[in-house]
Amino acid sequence: MKIDLHSHTHFSDGQLSPQELITRAHTMQVDVLAITDHDTVDALPQALAFQALQKRPLHIVAGVELSTSWHNFDIHILGLQVDITDPVFASRLQQQGAEREIRAQEMSNKLSKVGIDEVYSQAKAIAGVGQITRAHFARVLVDRQVVSDFDKAFTKYLGKGKKAHVKPQWISIAQAIEWIHAAGGQAVLAHPGHYDMTAKWLRRLVAEFSEAGGDGMEVIHSHLSPERKKLLTDLALEHQLLGSSGSDFHYPNRWTELGKNLTLPEELKPIWHDWNLAVNMSA
Repeated sequence: MKIDLHSHTHFSDGQLSPQELITRAHTMQVDVLAITDHDTVDALPQALAFQALQKRPLHIVAGVELSTSWHNFDIHILGLQVDITDPVFASRLQQQGAEREIRAQEMSNKLSKVGIDEVYSQAKAIAGVGQITRAHFARVLVDRQVVSDFDKAFTKYLGKGKKAHVKPQWISIAQAIEWIHAAGGQAVLAHPGHYDMTAKWLRRLVAEFSEAGGDGMEVIHSHLSPERKKLLTDLALEHQLLGSSGSDFHYPNRWTELGKNLTLPEELKPIWHDWNLAVNMSA
């Protein structure tokens, strides 16, 4: 069974519609897919409705990727199997969306001060129905040829300590876990191998996530070295966290693909060990 528990649509910083993402999952023969847009679950109704018309089975996991602040790091927490109809959860996600808008306006103001005007309106147009993110600002900077690629947009303007960086006022990790649990979901530490921190800080992050009631950790995600995979596996075992794996898919490219190379180490119990994966498997 091919399982991918981390993907995005154009409702956040992905480039595919929910329907296109589902079609891509079918093409890649994915059996279980979590849609985990940043601070929104708006893609899920469309995705579920589209899958209901398909002949090929696909189990769609209702998910979200919550933004949190931890010791000046932006840490992402996945909520898997959340109740997208929960009104309290919906209100909390609106709170996160409002913070995104505030940050976007402030980033645009900072860019104006260095001679790059009206970025917000263009980024908002690119975001369309989705949550506005730094990725949309990066696309504007690339499109205007201010920078040559996405990486330079962050290293010169949008990254921590750069000209247009704005420190967001996200919720804490403990709050994110509380929100997810209250919505009936499981909390998973997203892509811990990608945070720009030392191994010492990573160990501290995993320990505090576990102590706050976190359920699992992504030990398999894109672009991990064998050494990093082993470290994450060891940390998950040490803190009795369930294992999760996800591509963090945003759009088709040569580096990241749905369902590719996501097999969990055998020594870890998977986050989905007690899920009923037969539910909604077919039209």
